[in-house]
This record gives sequence, structure tokens and C-alpha cells, in this order.
Amino acid sequence: MTNDEAHLATQVVHAGEPEERIEGAVNLPVFMSSTFEFSGENSYHDLRYIRLNNTPNHRALHTKIATLENAAAGLVTASGMAAISTTLMTVLSAGDHLLAQSCLYGGTYDFLNNTLPHLGIQTDFIDGHDPESWKSKLKKNTKAIYVETITNPLLQVAHLPEIVEFSQAHGLVSLIDNTFATPVNFRPLEIGFDVVLHSCTKYLNGHSDIVAGAVLGSQDCIDKITHRLNHFGGSLDPHACFLLHRGLKTLVLRVQCQNDNGLAMAKFLDSHPAVKKVHYPGLESHPDHRRAAELFTGFAGTLSFEPKGDATAARRFLKRIRLPIVAPSLGGVESLITRPCETSHAGLTDEQRNVLGISNGLIRVALGIEAITDLIDDFDQALG
Repeated sequence: MTNDEAHLATQVVHAGEPEERIEGAVNLPVFMSSTFEFSGENSYHDLRYIRLNNTPNHRALHTKIATLENAAAGLVTASGMAAISTTLMTVLSAGDHLLAQSCLYGGTYDFLNNTLPHLGIQTDFIDGHDPESWKSKLKKNTKAIYVETITNPLLQVAHLPEIVEFSQAHGLVSLIDNTFATPVNFRPLEIGFDVVLHSCTKYLNGHSDIVAGAVLGSQDCIDKITHRLNHFGGSLDPHACFLLHRGLKTLVLRVQCQNDNGLAMAKFLDSHPAVKKVHYPGLESHPDHRRAAELFTGFAGTLSFEPKGDATAARRFLKRIRLPIVAPSLGGVESLITRPCETSHAGLTDEQRNVLGISNGLIRVALGIEAITDLIDDFDQALG
């Protein structure tokens, strides 16, 4: 474990905890009160009220997650999509233009294509691997650029430092979804990104029992997003706050295990005669491997692969697999497996998926913390 990892392992446990234990409780209690006694607050947004995201459970999470991402401020939300949509609708207004990476989580892609245009906001998609092409997509009204650290589901790694340089050169707000990498493997603010987003449903919570999101950035930026979220009502329930707070404390241990499992499984699948292609930046054969190795301390626990035989082989594999649960989402202690065409990217047409390189035979695997030998044995028999 490096010094940075050791420091992070301490922060996930202690950052954001009450300075004085409440009634001596080792764990922060769940504050199941919708409202709190008025204490002379001067602003509507400072009134202590669940919808305003400022109960003791919320405040502890804001500090803890901000500390992990080395951010000035943080905000938790009711879901990852609440974080993404609220942030974009804070940064952008009617008449604005957004640049976004072409291969994104299906929910984000759908929001950019089908919701923002109704609000007068247009999006052009860029190739994250071709910095020379980005300038041609710029418009006078371009205000922001949006990317993912590791894309869902093809595990691509864009030219992230160049994204920062480009946004700074053209006065754009740079936003990045860091869900797949987590702050254990990468902290985007440290290379100059303005705003970091997470679906806390995934690795940050790690137990597949809540839905939550987070936004990290400067104090001024987070204040503006918080005020918008207060009006939208996308606050996180205090009990979900408690579960996320608990899950975060094992983040470093879980992600380190999932990094190891992800790399081992990717190497196994890459050498298997029944597998056509593996998408995982930890493999030296991956086109983005060198960039990922320079930026990240680990390659995460999610990968995707295409069996020989395409969709027919993929369906057969999912029927034969035993340990992983066939279900959407990722980042939990249990391994989950799914076909993106049926789950995360089901909202896209076949043509849109084909353009993005998401075949009907593509299988996404989110490795949990099970023994990798057991997982490999199971995959081997399912591919049989």
C-alpha cells in the first residue's frame, strides 16, 4: 500500500465524523427528523431540513466524500442521475451548448439527447481519443465539456489531461463522472477538472442496497448546485446517508480487491479460446493501457467482453454462469453480470449502440470481492 493509499484508508474511516461522539456512539446515528429547531439562519438554504441536504447525516457525508476527492466541497444526492442532471442544469442554461464524450452511460446519453434539447440546450459528441477534432465542435455558446474517467461499458480512457487543457483554453467547465475509477484509483480534481460526479450506488457504497449520487468541486460551484437541488427535491434519505457512510469506510479495501479481481479475470478471458475480445484498460493490449497506467493507481473491477458467437453465445453464457448475479449495476461486494443492450443501454436504438461499438453480444462484468479462483472456474465452465 502506498502512502497515498494509506492516507485514503484513514480518511474513509475518520473524515467527516463528529468531533464529539454523540452520546458516545462510535457510529453516527440516523437522524430521522424531517426538520430541526430554528437557530437564527439567515438563508432559506441554511434552514435545517432534509430536503435542503443539511442534516447531520448529510453534512458528515459531504465532508467525507469531499476529503476523498480532495475537493473544497461536496454534495450527496438521491441518485447518480440526480447528481448528473442537477449539475448540468446548473452549469447550463437555455441557449447553451455542451460537448460530451461519445460513449457514455446510457442514462446520461439519453438525458443529453432527449431531455436537454427540450430545455434549449444542445449537445455535440466528441471522440475522447482525438483531441485534434475537438476544436471543430466548439461553438460561441459552448459552456462545458463532459466525460467519464472510464467509460461504460467499453472501458475506454480518454485523453483526460488534454480535456482539462482544452477546457481551460476555451473557458469551459470540465465535468467528469468518476464512478468506475473511484477516488482510490483516480482523483480528477488533482489534474484540473472542475466538477467530479459519482453514482454512489456503485463502488462508494459497495453493498447494492441504496441508490445515491455525489458532486464534488469548489465551494461556489457546490453551493449553486445545492441550491438547484434544493428546489428539485433530489435529497438523499437519512437512512440511505447512514448506509453510504458505513459503506465508504471499507472503500479502499474493497476497491483494492476488485482491482486485483478485475485484472486477473481480464487476463483469463483474454486468453480463453471462446472469447473474441476483452475491454479492460489494465490489459497491455488495450489501446488506452499506457494512458490508464500513467493516470490511475488501479484499473477498477469492471470489464466487458464479447464471446465468440455473439448474442447467442452471450445468452448461453448468462444461463450457465453460477456465482455472478445476472443484474444491472456494479461496484458491490458480489459480482454482477449483464448485457448492456438489455440494461444500461437499453434506451438506445440498435443503430446508436452499433455506432458506439456496443454489440448485442457484449457482456459487462462487475467483479465483487469473491475468491478470484472460484470466479475463474465458474467463467471457464460457463464458456465451456
